Amino acid sequence: MNQSPFGSRLVAAFEERGQLCAGIDPHASLLHAWGLEDTPSGLERFALTVVEAVAPLVSVVKPQSAFYERHGSRGIAVLERVIEQSRAAGALVLLDVKRGDIGSTSQAYADAYLDPGSPLAADAVTASPFLGVGSLGPMFDTARKHGAGVFVLALTSNEEGPEVQHATTHAGPTVAGTVLDQLRGLNAGAEPLGSFGAVVGATIGDTAESLDINGPLLAPGYGAQGGTVADLRRIFGGSVGRVLASSSRELVQAGPDRQALRDGVLRVQDDLSGLRA
Repeated sequence: MNQSPFGSRLVAAFEERGQLCAGIDPHASLLHAWGLEDTPSGLERFALTVVEAVAPLVSVVKPQSAFYERHGSRGIAVLERVIEQSRAAGALVLLDVKRGDIGSTSQAYADAYLDPGSPLAADAVTASPFLGVGSLGPMFDTARKHGAGVFVLALTSNEEGPEVQHATTHAGPTVAGTVLDQLRGLNAGAEPLGSFGAVVGATIGDTAESLDINGPLLAPGYGAQGGTVADLRRIFGGSVGRVLASSSRELVQAGPDRQALRDGVLRVQDDLSGLRA
């Protein structure tokens, strides 16, 4: 293992920097709102300005890979710089790729995003379990080897999600419940926190599923998408201290002024500060 487990590093980051995850999702509309062209050059200016402003302040930076990939090789080069510069500023990087496949392809994704020898290596990635949680085995194994993390989709906020996630399996539990239970098993005995997390939307409403998985809980949708501190407390209950609240638009819409970006981060961090009390 090249470094301490991701779960341990995330707990330390929470204690130092709080529970905010800053998404860097360069939508074309955001580039235009900043007065930038929707080109690789505009992408680079947008993304690296956000990194410079927020990465020294937050626990986790979460770039959404798709918005870089759509600019081809030059966009991927910007993503590499976002990862490198965010980590240099002390933030953990969660690369939002939502990959999921089987066998050698799953291993190739793991090598691309979790092996330190790759220019795209991050501290953690998001993954889709809907080919079976076991299909993500190469990602889990590679994460263990290199002290990285994996966040697995479980209860997402999109309106189409329940048709799969709330469906019951032949054994009886829901699909989401099965995902959460397998993550609980992967994290068993880990201290202070396991490295395998679940993605649970901040706007899902009430759930009967147990979210106590001894691992981190990524909550997209906090802030501009409607999620509040009260929602986080209601949804996650006793596990709220393990929640990584993810916000993108609410933070980046303050740009391109760097101080305005920083001030926005500090306001959100202040709102979230009571979660670990």
